Amino acid sequence: MNEVKYYSWYALALLMTVYTLNFLDRVLILYLFTPIMAEFHFSYLQIALLGTTSFAIFYTVLGIPFGRLADKGSRKNLIAFGLIIWSVFSGLTGFANDFWTLFFCRVMVGVGEATLGPAAISLLSDYFPASKRATATSIYSMGIALGAGLAAFLGGYIGQEHGWRTAFYVLGFPGIVFAVLVFFLREPERGVTEAANVKYSSGDWKKLLASQPLIFLYIGYALLGLATNNLSIWGATYYGKVHGLELKFIGFWSAVMTLAAGIPATLLGGVFADYFRRRNRGGRMFYGGLLAIIAVPFWLVILFSNNITVLFVANFFLLFTGLAWLGAVAADVTEIAGASLRGLGVAIYFFTVNIAAYIIGSNLIGYLNDKLGATQNPSVMRYTLLICPLSCLLAAICLWFGSRSLTKANLN
Repeated sequence: MNEVKYYSWYALALLMTVYTLNFLDRVLILYLFTPIMAEFHFSYLQIALLGTTSFAIFYTVLGIPFGRLADKGSRKNLIAFGLIIWSVFSGLTGFANDFWTLFFCRVMVGVGEATLGPAAISLLSDYFPASKRATATSIYSMGIALGAGLAAFLGGYIGQEHGWRTAFYVLGFPGIVFAVLVFFLREPERGVTEAANVKYSSGDWKKLLASQPLIFLYIGYALLGLATNNLSIWGATYYGKVHGLELKFIGFWSAVMTLAAGIPATLLGGVFADYFRRRNRGGRMFYGGLLAIIAVPFWLVILFSNNITVLFVANFFLLFTGLAWLGAVAADVTEIAGASLRGLGVAIYFFTVNIAAYIIGSNLIGYLNDKLGATQNPSVMRYTLLICPLSCLLAAICLWFGSRSLTKANLN
């Protein structure tokens, strides 16, 4: 029994490391927007297409079939295969010499990374019982803070000192080594933590979309994800263009804030989420809505303050609120969906969040930046980014309704 317990923690540590690499390769380009724009003379919309849309096209589309594969096939092999793909093409990004080559490399990074989320969370749901699931998924979600922090620090430093291409070479290719470790993971029996009788049917997706609490969850966290992700997508460019900060300086302090806020947020976020869940069935969504509403004033400070210290303090708390809900949503989705639909349920969640953040949000902000003349007047970004606090407010409303719906359904 102890051996199984210890192995579960080893599997969690490895999957968290893979998620760290996943997020590092995903967001690295965001910290290199400025030198890439300078070399190729891209517009804000072109940069948004490279940084988000290229990645999200197949990341979102393939997430659902990969989620289904995670429900039926070998989850560890799916992750290992994807890790090889995204690591190779992240490294190859450094060789690109035009817009479409960059675009293709980022598309393939998205293809590889689409394998991870549903399969990893499904595995963790079988390594850990329901009572510890939000905590386990929160630890796994530390990979976001670690990956983003490493991308900011190493990407900013290497990008300024050695060029943006070198950053992709150095940080992309090493992920291939970890694919071997994932391949040799022991795969737990599906549904073992719940003694579930796992069955599949062609209409499984209809069961998920018929759940009112899940619909509120998907929409609410899609809106919250739009705001959270666009802080990462446009943050470095905003600080550089609007406040005139150097890339290396932005990278260093982004790394410090991401790690200092992100690690406790993801760890404590799961603990807080499980606490709210014990109070009532919809507690986790209520907690997510609370974080969304708290984020609104911090967004306004970031957009309209000129004091760098105040900006960074607000950024710290915004990062905390933006990462503290990840364990809650993963635990809710897996619990509502059940053992046979976890992978598909998580894939739909990732699909909605990434469509909102990477397809709609980032491109809309990039388009508005170009339309309103951010190239000539960077302060325009203060107003285009108002989309983010508005999304937080709408997210809080959706998650409050979702919490009530889930509690009511449980009572009935």
